[in-house]
Amino acid sequence: MAVAEALSAREAGGWRSPFALSDNRTLSAILLLAPAVLFFVVVFVVPVGLMIRYSFYQQTTTGDLSSTATLANYVRLASVDLYRTVVMTTLRVSLWTTVIAMLLAYPLALVMVRGHPLIGRALTVIVLAPLLINVVVRTYAWRVILANGENGVLNWTLGHVGLGPVQLLYTEWAVIIGSVHVFLPMMVLPLSAALGKINPAVEEAARTLGANSWSVFRRVTLPLSVPGLAVGATLVFSLTASSFVTPALLGGNFAKMLGTLVEEQILTVFDWPFGAAIATLLTVIVMVVNLGSVWLVERRFPSRASEAH
Repeated sequence: MAVAEALSAREAGGWRSPFALSDNRTLSAILLLAPAVLFFVVVFVVPVGLMIRYSFYQQTTTGDLSSTATLANYVRLASVDLYRTVVMTTLRVSLWTTVIAMLLAYPLALVMVRGHPLIGRALTVIVLAPLLINVVVRTYAWRVILANGENGVLNWTLGHVGLGPVQLLYTEWAVIIGSVHVFLPMMVLPLSAALGKINPAVEEAARTLGANSWSVFRRVTLPLSVPGLAVGATLVFSLTASSFVTPALLGGNFAKMLGTLVEEQILTVFDWPFGAAIATLLTVIVMVVNLGSVWLVERRFPSRASEAH
């Protein structure tokens, strides 16, 4: 392409080296990327770097930061049973939320992609509509539904059918239910995009060869939709692990997660270095999950992974 442009320029009366054209394109690409790179550095790299730096300091009795770096915050985070419990709760709630979102997202995505167009559009609106409502409002609605005692909508309903009251609010399951409702669209959207790229003729060929519906889904649809599933699972896991509002309102002090722990250390205890250490651990967990998901998908489905990106 560069040689052709150089020849056309020469025929027009002016000669330009193809290397000069390449240099101009490189400079143009750099200028186009510069604002995005600058924005990324300012709002992400610099704050995360400062957070990691502060996590190696300690707060003195006067409120100042110690001048020498130390691993005391990380040792404290690993040695205290309370903090280890919070880490395990965060991982457990995030994993269960991701699994349940997967199970709910597949039928929704299949109907959106393969169902009647009118039903698919209506279902798309239903899935996306909660995103227009603030997460605090949605979480407070779940507090009313899951409230313990006769005031809760769920317990009131169970009491009238003779199943008795249940204690859900301020438990891990309350946080899981609220998180699934909040983050389910993040699973449905990439999964429906991946399902939409599957050629229906491939599934029809499997049925022609004698496979039933379950075999077609298990051996054809599911493997081909893994990249979209991996993207959705990564999003749901990462957002759940780093969420604050839903665990604070539905979990309280009985199902504390890392997001609420960071808020307590910084705004209540005013221990900024330890809060930075907890936030750094949370960032590492999210990054490991993201990189692991990308590595697994690219290793097993290299062509489909390139399409997903």
